[in-house]
Parts: sequence; C-alpha cells; structure tokens
Amino acid sequence: MIKYKQKIIITTLSLFVSLGVFAQKADDIIGKYHLPNKLDIEIYKIANSYFGKVIALNNWGNGQTKDYKNPDISKRNEPLIGKVIIKNLKFDANKKEWINGEMYGPEKGMFFNLKVTKIYENKIEVIGSKFFLWKTLIWGKI
Repeated sequence: MIKYKQKIIITTLSLFVSLGVFAQKADDIIGKYHLPNKLDIEIYKIANSYFGKVIALNNWGNGQTKDYKNPDISKRNEPLIGKVIIKNLKFDANKKEWINGEMYGPEKGMFFNLKVTKIYENKIEVIGSKFFLWKTLIWGKI
C-alpha cells in the first residue's frame, strides 16, 4: 500500500514539474541572460512589450565596443553597452510564448525576427528568423 501511494505522489509531482514550462507568465522573461555570442543582455518591460539591452560585452568581437557594422552609418560610433537590441516582444497568453519581437545582431549589423518559446529555471529557448531561415538558440540566465 505504501509503495502504491509513493508511486502516485511521484507521478503527480513529475506531472507538475513537466507542466512548469507550460505555466509561463508574461513577466517570467524579465531578467539577465548570456547569449551564445558572449553578450550579456537584460530583458525588461515597457507597457505590454519586452525589450533587451546589452549590459556586458565579455570581450565580444575581440574587444569591439562600438556598433561599427550598423547599417545606419550615423550609428556606427555608438557604444554597444546600453544599446537596445531586442524590441517589441509581446506575450501570447494562448501559446505561452513571446512573439513578434525584433532583435539586432551587432556582429553582422542585421535585424532578425525573435520569438521566445520556453523559459526554464536557468535558461530560455529562443528562435531567430530572417526570411525563411530560422535558428533555435539557448540563452543562459545569469
């Protein structure tokens, strides 16, 4: 009888843990993240949209500190620290995803569509896309 109760408790707990990803709330995305390209960003909320700015370079781009690949020539001397590189992410309560965002990639001077699909305890899963190409990435929480 005890083993049966233990199995029920373990199964129930496992179900709640696995459903944790699906219980995402809009502001769960707020925080600091380390990107695969070495940049650290902070995601914050303004009104009902989420934005992200660069907070650390971590010797990114061999010490590059300016946005020298920006397609807008007038912005090429702007510092990368503090630069907003994520704009207008919106939380879709039905899908439990952050969608319709735009991300600027300073390493190539390009803009991409951005969607955040899952938030875990120590990382998030994002999808960047341009035209018909897309890539899934993992950003670590810091």
